[in-house]
Amino acid sequence: MEYTPISPFMRPISHAHLRVIERPEASVPGKPVNKWELLRELSKAQAAFGVTERDLTVLQGLLSFFPDDALGGNAEMVVFPSNKTVCERLNGMPCSTMRRHLSRLVEAGLLMRRDSPNGKRYVRKHGDERVTFGFDLSPLYCRAEEIARAAEAVREAEDHVRRIREIVSLMRRDLAALAEFGQEMLPGLGLWDQLRDKAALTARALRRKLSIEDLSAYRANLETLLDQARNLIDGPETEDMNTNDARFERHHHTSNKDSIDIEPALEKGEAAADAPDADTGKIEADVEQPDTRRVPKIPLHLVIAGCPSLKTFYQGDIRHWHQLFDAACHVRPAMGISASAWAEAQRCMGPEQASIVVVAMLERFAEIKSPGGYLRALTSKAAAGEFSCGPMVMALMSRRSAA
Repeated sequence: MEYTPISPFMRPISHAHLRVIERPEASVPGKPVNKWELLRELSKAQAAFGVTERDLTVLQGLLSFFPDDALGGNAEMVVFPSNKTVCERLNGMPCSTMRRHLSRLVEAGLLMRRDSPNGKRYVRKHGDERVTFGFDLSPLYCRAEEIARAAEAVREAEDHVRRIREIVSLMRRDLAALAEFGQEMLPGLGLWDQLRDKAALTARALRRKLSIEDLSAYRANLETLLDQARNLIDGPETEDMNTNDARFERHHHTSNKDSIDIEPALEKGEAAADAPDADTGKIEADVEQPDTRRVPKIPLHLVIAGCPSLKTFYQGDIRHWHQLFDAACHVRPAMGISASAWAEAQRCMGPEQASIVVVAMLERFAEIKSPGGYLRALTSKAAAGEFSCGPMVMALMSRRSAA
C-alpha cells in the first residue's frame, strides 16, 4: 500500500506539496515577488494548475491577510485567520464553500497547512522565537517562476489564436474582393458566387469564438479557394490592369512632392518617435467586430516590388493581403516593435495598411532609430486621418529607380 504522509493534525499532505518541499533551492525565486502580480499571473495560468476563479478568490482573501505586498525575503509567509474571519473577508462566503476551495488550493500545491496540535491557527512566542500555525504561502512563492512561465505560455497561445483569427478575417476579405474582381474580369463563372458565399459564411462564423483547430480549417479552405481564384484571373488582362494601377498611383503620389519621403520630420525624432514602446495594450475581445475598413488602393504587387528586403526575412509566397499581414507579423518582433504598438497600428490603420508600413520600415530599417516609436507616430497620424501608406511605397519605388 502506498504511504501518504500526513500533517501534525492528521491531514494528508498532497504530492504537489511534496514536489514543492523537495524542490531544489536553485528553483526558489531569488528576490521578493509582488503578491498581487503573482496572483494575476496565476489567474492567467489557472488551467495549468487546476484551480478555478473561485479558488483564486479564496487565495486572494488569504493574501490580503499577509501584511507585506511582497512575498519572500526574510518575512515568515504564514497567515493565521480563523475560518470566520476568512469568510467575512470574502463577503460572507459560506464556511463549507470556503473550506472546499482551500482544499483545492492545498491539493494544487499553492498553499500548505501548518496545523497546531488542536487544529487552531495562532502565533505562539517562546522568548525570541515565534511559532505560527496557519496557512503557509511559501509554496506559492516557490512556484512563482513556474507560474510566470505558464502564464507566458497562455499569452503566447492567445496571441497565436488572435493572429490566425486576423489572418482568416483578411482572407475572407480577400475572397470577397476577388469575387467582385473576377466577376468583372471573367463574368458568368459559378466560382465567383461560390467565393461570395464562402466569404459570407466565414464572416458569420467569425462572430463566434472559434478554436484554433476551427480557425486552421477555415484558413486551409480559404487558402485553396484564393489560390484557385488567383490562378484563374492572373493573365494578360490582369497584368495590364496592374500596370495601369501603378501608373495611376505614381501620378497621384508624385503630384504631392512633399509626401515622397517617409515622414522626414519623424526621421529626426520629432513627434512621437521616441514614445515608450512597452507592451501595455489590453487584450482585444476574441469576437470579431463589424469591419468597414477597405483594402488599400495601392496594388499589392507594387508593395512587394518596393520592399524586396522582405523576401530575405520571409520565405513564404505573398499573393494576397493576408499573406503580407502574416509576413509583417513575422518580422515585427525582430524589428523591436512591441505587440501593443502593432495592435494599435492595426486598429487605426487597418491590418493591410499597418502591414505595408511595417514592411516599408523594414526596407529602411537602418535609417530608423526607434521603429516602435516611429510606428506609434504614424499610428497617431493615421488616427487623425493625416496618413496614407501610398507615399511610403512610392518613395521606395523612386529610390530603387534612382539607384
